[in-house]
Amino acid sequence: MDHLLPRHRAGHGRARGESARRRPARPARPASCEADVNSLLAVRDLKTHFFTVDGVTRAVDGVSFDVFPNETLGIVGESGCGKSVTALSIMRLLPPRLARTIDGSVTFENRDLVQLDEAEMRKLRGNRLAMIFQEPMTSLNPVLTVGHQIAESVRIHTGASASAANARAAEMLRLVKIPDAERRLNDYPHQFSGGMRQRVMIATALACNPTLLIADEPTTALDVTIQAQILDLMLELKARTGAAVILITHNLGIVAETCRRVIVMYAGRKIEEAATTELFDRPAHPYTRGLMASIPRLRGKARKRRLAEIPGIVPSLREPIEGCAFAPRCAYAVARCRLETPALRPIGDGHVVACHEAERVLATAVAA
Repeated sequence: MDHLLPRHRAGHGRARGESARRRPARPARPASCEADVNSLLAVRDLKTHFFTVDGVTRAVDGVSFDVFPNETLGIVGESGCGKSVTALSIMRLLPPRLARTIDGSVTFENRDLVQLDEAEMRKLRGNRLAMIFQEPMTSLNPVLTVGHQIAESVRIHTGASASAANARAAEMLRLVKIPDAERRLNDYPHQFSGGMRQRVMIATALACNPTLLIADEPTTALDVTIQAQILDLMLELKARTGAAVILITHNLGIVAETCRRVIVMYAGRKIEEAATTELFDRPAHPYTRGLMASIPRLRGKARKRRLAEIPGIVPSLREPIEGCAFAPRCAYAVARCRLETPALRPIGDGHVVACHEAERVLATAVAA
């Protein structure tokens, strides 16, 4: 899966894990719009900066999006584009001495998370709002058994008795298909393989039935076979629980298989958003096109071609960026691109892009 972009099949109208009766993808909204009344999560003009002795890093710079009940939203982009910082900003898990959300709102179930104090956030984390991290060994406590860690979350958030919480922990290990669940409750994280530790993380995250699950590169540290198993498990549990999922990844093959909508980020900003099929069929930002072209393909004539690359490097986020951040790397850039930051604008049903030359990008794609 990590090296193959799945083909869209005729009649394959929904991503795996999506309800067969779900409504069509909702339009992507410009950054200035108010929250959709139907959204579970509404992020508006989110700006998160890191403050160090070397200066200010604008890690997330004005990002806006919605997540709707029971959908899977993908956020893609290369390392350092702001994907994970966006997730950690939502969860309020950034180190307060180094990072701060300086502007914007994160409305979850009609409450602005940015305005909540830490005690209120602790009531939400692991309960209504949960996160799966890329590397379980940095998230699981190495000196506590996995059963204790799952049961503790259940006790804190539901008030369950110790016996009921332990029973729930065993139930969750069975649900994520860990063999001999009751015995393994007494094992420590180091006694599990990488794939099994990620299953423990999923069990912990879902133990209190959250309405929103954020999965930050949940399969990156695993081999390809285990990746597929973990993704299948996540989607199976998503369908069973009805939770909405934000899937953060650099793997477009995973996005094609699992997500209903996709956001592309670059240099701390959202540069494109569309329904998954629309984005793969009509990428309108040159950066998105570059990502698509860099995917290895194993079918047809494309398998013999050399992989495309995006020239240049990502700009430093410590300095203000004049114009489009991608302009120095862009084959479509004109003088305006280097002077004027492009705003997100609609170019199709539910499709928005931040590019002055989007129409030319699309026309070139059609001609090719």
